[in-house]
Amino acid sequence: MGMFHYYDIGISELFIFDEFLINQIREGESVEPEHNQLLQDVIEKHFENKPVVYITNRINSYAVNPLTYLGTVKIEKLSAFAVVANTKIQREGANFERQFYNKPFEIFDTLGEAIAWSNTILKELSK
Repeated sequence: MGMFHYYDIGISELFIFDEFLINQIREGESVEPEHNQLLQDVIEKHFENKPVVYITNRINSYAVNPLTYLGTVKIEKLSAFAVVANTKIQREGANFERQFYNKPFEIFDTLGEAIAWSNTILKELSK
């Protein structure tokens, strides 16, 4: 599991690994549907021939427009979505967001748990 790319995209930092990506949105930002195009571009560039799991590490407080997920779910190679939430409010928000994403979507307390789950998901997909 070696990180091979890092992007500072203004509203967040993206860490690209071999089988998953971690996104850390900055404090006070708002994730909107138009951000899906950037995610699509990054996934196409780095995960051309394989599925990927998106992990959002919610170390900051920010807003997510739930309609964003209507576009996110259409990103073909994006196979699952993991949320690392440290507070009750973050967990409640992620549970609400889950309604808008019809692929595997789980909430975790730690980044390590999210990464382990992503490995499990990807193994299931490779069967």
